[in-house]
Amino acid sequence: MGIVNVTPDSFFDGGKLVAPGADRPNVAVVLRKAEALVRDGAAILDVGGESTRPGAEPVPPDREAARILPVIEALVRAFDVPVSVDTRHAATARRALAAGAAIVNDVSGLADPAMAAVVAEAGAGVVISHLRGEPRTMQATIHFERLLEEVAAELSEAVARARAAGVADDAIVVDPGIGFGKTARQSAALAAAGAHLEAATGRPVLVGASRKRFLGALSGLDLDARLVPSVAAAVVAVAGGARIVRVHDVAATKAALDVACGIAEAFAAETAAGPRERAVP
Repeated sequence: MGIVNVTPDSFFDGGKLVAPGADRPNVAVVLRKAEALVRDGAAILDVGGESTRPGAEPVPPDREAARILPVIEALVRAFDVPVSVDTRHAATARRALAAGAAIVNDVSGLADPAMAAVVAEAGAGVVISHLRGEPRTMQATIHFERLLEEVAAELSEAVARARAAGVADDAIVVDPGIGFGKTARQSAALAAAGAHLEAATGRPVLVGASRKRFLGALSGLDLDARLVPSVAAAVVAVAGGARIVRVHDVAATKAALDVACGIAEAFAAETAAGPRERAVP
């Protein structure tokens, strides 16, 4: 999943596709960015119009929609990949789905009580992320007794709400919400928890670790220098059972995953082969 942030204030690439103080992106610039992501191997384009970094101020749905709707319409016309809308507002999601988006990526875990019904009515997919509270204050009161069990239980509750609203079971993906109301150590643990969370929730797992703060805590590297840590986190996430990774750096991540998966498959084939098969060049 390639990230297309049309925000002036996102933590890594804010202001690159929409100028500070502006509400409408340059669609031609966004299309060039998206073209590069697709060429590099993105299978989904995720469009966001509200920063959800720690401490971010909320964006009114009308302003969010003004940023994303022209982009979604252009991306749907230009590319043969699904477009996801990164929003926690049902009103924005409804307009984005009408504009051609196929997936809602909701970082709030369906906190908006209307969100699940909007997804169901559109027959769309949904990514349900784990989040306690809201982005502006989520890092202020972090508390878990048993991290993996609590995240799995709260995601399972959100999945049940989506199903009850009529969202198709095979349209639901869960996300542990790395960096959303978690410490660096907790985020690190969740990056490798895909198989555990899939078993607990019954749904595939998306991991979004790209360029995030916990990688700086682990590596000592500043934001702009976190390419290698981000790629490493994606490889660990997939090895740990994640089915989707949400990234800024598609080309480097795909190359690393191609190599990691190729090595794993070659080793599995060799260990499954009998002595005669292993002896054949």
